[in-house]
Amino acid sequence: MLILPIKKKWFDMIKSGEKKEEYRELKQYYHIRIKKVFGLDYKNKEVEVIFRNGYRKDNPTITCKCKLRVGQGKEEWGAEKGKEYYVLEILKIVGGENEI
Repeated sequence: MLILPIKKKWFDMIKSGEKKEEYRELKQYYHIRIKKVFGLDYKNKEVEVIFRNGYRKDNPTITCKCKLRVGQGKEEWGAEKGKEYYVLEILKIVGGENEI
């Protein structure tokens, strides 16, 4: 399972259903972590991802069903204009806070 820390602003937007994507830079660090969960053939694959509000293990979490793609994101959801990312498309919330 992939556990990703995020800022409170983004956490709250995902929790409310307002934010439908989360972004990670195209760096080796994320490539390794994402490949372990999604595999090399990630297209149309849905996996559960845990988003944690910050880094502490006892902070609130939300478990979401996500799909992965590489592409540009939306500025209003934290992406930089014209920059490519790993884009985690949030399909639905499947678990409430602190359900690790």
